[in-house]
Amino acid sequence: MELAYIPSPSTGVIHLGPVPLRGYALCIILGVFAAVWFGNKRWLARGGKAGTVADIAVWAVPFGLVGGRLYHVITDYQLYFSEGENWVDAFKIWEGGLGIWGAIALGAVGAWIGCRRRGIPLPAWADTLAPAIAIAQAIGRWGNWFNQELYGKPTDLPWAVKITEGANREAGLYHPTFLYESLWCIGVAVLVVWADRRFKLGHGRAFALYVAAYCVGRAWIEYLRVDAAHEVLGLRLNVWTAMVVFVLAVVYIVISARVRPGREEVVEPEKAEPEGDDTGEAAEATEDAKDAEDADDAKDADDAKDAKAEEDTEAAEAASEDKADAESAKKG
Repeated sequence: MELAYIPSPSTGVIHLGPVPLRGYALCIILGVFAAVWFGNKRWLARGGKAGTVADIAVWAVPFGLVGGRLYHVITDYQLYFSEGENWVDAFKIWEGGLGIWGAIALGAVGAWIGCRRRGIPLPAWADTLAPAIAIAQAIGRWGNWFNQELYGKPTDLPWAVKITEGANREAGLYHPTFLYESLWCIGVAVLVVWADRRFKLGHGRAFALYVAAYCVGRAWIEYLRVDAAHEVLGLRLNVWTAMVVFVLAVVYIVISARVRPGREEVVEPEKAEPEGDDTGEAAEATEDAKDAEDADDAKDADDAKDAKAEEDTEAAEAASEDKADAESAKKG
């Protein structure tokens, strides 16, 4: 007897008049906004400027979406390019299918471009955004609930998710792996925030901690899933990816701590003035110097005139006195 379970939405689309609002896309958008908001708070706490996180996110988010979709399409190519499938569906991102590994990899490229344009060190920005990205994932995972996808093995647990009959799925109660991953990502965010405050992580180590912690959870959650996936030596491809990335993240933390201990003191240097302003200031300074020089010259000229006039007056007075003395002597 089914005493308790998590019901699935009857549809993943809500129509606001003629505009379809898809649950999957809504969760992704809400996750991005939450990440930017929380990331901005952390960036300000590190000494950065307001708006910088959003400016760089303008580069990172589109790159991340493209990377996530590419990873999904490449690793699950049979869903789009096998006989009887429509390759155009590969572009229907709203129907689900974003690989976090591709999203982080290509999103980092976009963030690197944005950071270079602002003169900001990418590791410092990544450390600041690490827990915010985990929160974005926690929110975004609920998009799978709307699409009734990526659930786990059958279970009779009271928190099982009820899946209805549909294309490529059977009705029943299954492990809500979307919920497990959402909760795990919240825990990862809390862990990174705590560790960053406790150990003052810098130079990309907070981001590496996020990656390592996420991989641990993703490995066991991936093991529960029953959707079709490529396997290598009996393990799903994403499990292998999680293990490899976990090792790389841990190695980076160890080596980085030895090579570059501590954290960045300045995360966002003062922005230099544009060249046009420098030229204008230089021209203005030159003009001021010239005016000052002209004023000094005019003052010197006036002083010379005054001195000459004084000398002429003294000479006239001396000549007058000599004339008076001569007349007096003549009379005597």
